[in-house]
Amino acid sequence: MSDNSTATAKAPRKKSGVLKRFWRSVRGPLAKSRFVRAAVVWLITQFFRLVNATNPRLPGSSDLDDMKRGGEPFIAVAWHGQHLMAPFLMPRGVRFVAMFSKSKDAELNARVAERFGVEIIRGSGGREPTKSIEKGGVRALLALKKALKDGKTAAMIADIPHGTPRDSGLGVILLAKLSGRPIIPICYTTSRRKILEKSWDKTTIPLPFGRSGLIVGDPIFVPEDADDAMLETKRVELTASLNANTARVHMLVDGKA
Repeated sequence: MSDNSTATAKAPRKKSGVLKRFWRSVRGPLAKSRFVRAAVVWLITQFFRLVNATNPRLPGSSDLDDMKRGGEPFIAVAWHGQHLMAPFLMPRGVRFVAMFSKSKDAELNARVAERFGVEIIRGSGGREPTKSIEKGGVRALLALKKALKDGKTAAMIADIPHGTPRDSGLGVILLAKLSGRPIIPICYTTSRRKILEKSWDKTTIPLPFGRSGLIVGDPIFVPEDADDAMLETKRVELTASLNANTARVHMLVDGKA
C-alpha cells in the first residue's frame, strides 16, 4: 500500500520536469545548429497556430479593434509570461514591431515571432533611465520611436526580465512620452494552459482545445513634458491596469481571478 502511494506521489513531480528537461536538451544545440534551431522554431509556430485555431474567444472578450481606441499606431503591452500568443492578437492590417532582449532565452521567442512576420528590435527596458542606457535600451527605444513614426505598432513586455514580475518598468512609459502614442494594455489567457511555476515570471504555455479570453485595457497617454514624478505615476497606472485586467480575463475564462 505504501509503495503504491509513494509511486503516485512521485508521478506529478516527474511530469512537471518534462518541459524543463526538454529546454535544457535543446538550448545548447539551438545556439549552435541552424538546422535544429529552424526545426524547433517551425514546431513551435505550428503549435501556436493549433492553439489559436482550437481556442475560440469567449463572449465578453474585447474585440481586436478595441486596441485602436486611442488611435493608430499604438504601443501594445503585456506581462512577461503572458505574451506568447501576441502575433494572433493584432487587429487585421496592423504592422507591428516587437522589442526582445539580447538574452539567449529571448532568442527562441524572437525567431518564432519572425516566423509570424514580426519585425524584431533588440534591447531591454529598464526601471531606471540609466539602466536603459547601460543595456542599450535607449537605442532600442529610438528604433521603436522611428517605427511608430513610420506607422508601425510597437509590441513590448512591461515587466523587466528577471526583475519584479507584474511590475512595469519605465521603458514603455518613456517610449510613450517620446512618441506621443498611446499604451494599450493587453491581457490574454486560455482555459487549458501549463504554468511553469519555477520560472521567474510564471510563464504560461497555452494549450490546444480550450477557450480563450482577451481583455484590452483603456489607452494610457504620457504627456510630452512629463517629469520623473509623472513618469512614475504612469508606470504605476500601467501596472495597475495590467493586473486588474489579468484578473478580469481569468474571471472570464476560469470563473475566478
